[in-house]
Amino acid sequence: MQLVVARVGRAHGIKGEVTVEVRTDEPELRLAPGAVLATDPASAGPLTIETGRVHSGRLLLRFAGVRDRNGAEALRNTLLIAEVDPDVTPEDPDEYYDHQLMDLDVVLKDGTEVGRLTEISHLPSQDLFVVERPDGTEVLIPFVEEIVVEIDLEEQRAVIDPPPGLIDDRAEIASSRDTETGTDAGTDTGSGAGGVAGADA
Repeated sequence: MQLVVARVGRAHGIKGEVTVEVRTDEPELRLAPGAVLATDPASAGPLTIETGRVHSGRLLLRFAGVRDRNGAEALRNTLLIAEVDPDVTPEDPDEYYDHQLMDLDVVLKDGTEVGRLTEISHLPSQDLFVVERPDGTEVLIPFVEEIVVEIDLEEQRAVIDPPPGLIDDRAEIASSRDTETGTDAGTDTGSGAGGVAGADA
């Protein structure tokens, strides 16, 4: 199966290097020199990684055939896609690829249904579960050990223990306040910080 492993950023220097936004926990495997990656848009690829290095905390790649800044800039915002065996799992048992987590039922520790995991948002500080609730609204759940307490792939569920306000309390407060003021409320979602449990995008 195909997984997005990076997005090309801006050109770096004049010799064809580009910055990349890494979307895999295994960049040393997926983005190694010699790797051949499909692209979105498809017309930009396939691309073969020629060199890779870290500069000021960012990964820089150069692709075969891309020799100048103009060629590098033309690749900006291109998604890099690796072919991954769907049966392969990360070495760390506490890490997961995105495709393993899609469509999991998200429940509280007492079994109360929260919704269905529809997307994983990869942010610089942490990953977020995008959970679609039964009423069609979405809630964001930080993918950290303190909140996502169990991933059970056999039962196809993720058990969460959210802090007060992450899921319902704020919405209830906002609703009661709007009743008093007569104004409309927008969707209020929680956020958090902590260690990322791991995902391959």
